Amino acid sequence: MWGAAPVNMRRKELAKMIDHTLLDPSASRERVERLCLEAKTYDVYSACVNPTWVAFALSLLRGSDVKVCSTVGFPLGASLTEVKAFEATVVVGLGAAEVDMVMNIGALKSRDSVKVRDDISQVVKACKGSPVKVIIETANLNQEEKVQACKLAEEAGAAFVKTSTGFSAGGATVEDIRLLRKTVGDRLGVKASGGIRTLKDTLDMIAAGATRIGTSRTVQILEECPV
Repeated sequence: MWGAAPVNMRRKELAKMIDHTLLDPSASRERVERLCLEAKTYDVYSACVNPTWVAFALSLLRGSDVKVCSTVGFPLGASLTEVKAFEATVVVGLGAAEVDMVMNIGALKSRDSVKVRDDISQVVKACKGSPVKVIIETANLNQEEKVQACKLAEEAGAAFVKTSTGFSAGGATVEDIRLLRKTVGDRLGVKASGGIRTLKDTLDMIAAGATRIGTSRTVQILEECPV
């Protein structure tokens, strides 16, 4: 049941709920190598990288249980649907096991539900069964828009709704995670991302209903967690 803090969560269990993330556009090859080494060392769920690094990350993670996650329409969500779908096809073809796409936020705020739903649906189809997480950028939305974004993501076949890119005005909040979880029930995953820096932050998000955590502070968080 959501709302009970997982105080007894162990490091290995928590690691498998984390997408260890490096989406800084200035990230060098060396930093991506370090990310993947950390991802393997702590056996996280995935290493999340920009599309240009998918093949390289996959080569570094081969032989481990760590998946590669990548992004589509990132970080603005304002790319043409055809471009998003093509990008999704390419990153999945390169080996990305999951795709985090940014919703068309302007279309949502314009109440163009058809456009928002089709945008997500085309990416879902392009991913051919690989899970799609829809970033709704909660900091830019009011409560009604957050609920509508979740409903449209579900209707379009997404596997998760996700709070934030980490490149906007704000990141994940406990209140938003509760709202997203209440809206999607147990039917979709909820990914908390943006500003999650400590073990307490992480456990608070999980207690509120998050089933995946996106963070660049993975090592620090897991080192705080009991082995």
